[in-house]
Amino acid sequence: MFTRPSFILHVEYAVLLLAAVTFYQHLHFSWLLFAVLFLVPDLSMLGYMANPRLESALYNCGHAIFFPVLLCLLGFAFLRFLPMAIGIIWFSHIVFDRMLGYGLKYTTHFKDTHMQHLG
Repeated sequence: MFTRPSFILHVEYAVLLLAAVTFYQHLHFSWLLFAVLFLVPDLSMLGYMANPRLESALYNCGHAIFFPVLLCLLGFAFLRFLPMAIGIIWFSHIVFDRMLGYGLKYTTHFKDTHMQHLG
């Protein structure tokens, strides 16, 4: 089990998802907002219709952990709850994808990710 890095990564992302959802619940944010916004980052896949280079850039921007964490920190710093809620939802989406094995995209093919080649 601990000799299989992919297993460890999937478990780590599952734990991060559980932590994010627990934090979201603890702050009493809207579950309706969560449901409405959870899949929004996947709109970044629309770039694939243009070309793989644009698709990978858009997808990677929408699925880089840096952005939702920064949004949460800014919301926290300025005591704005909506950016915090959106950041947690966005982060939850990303770690959910990673838990399932979807990672950041390379320009070669949509199924080539930093975590694996999706078959």
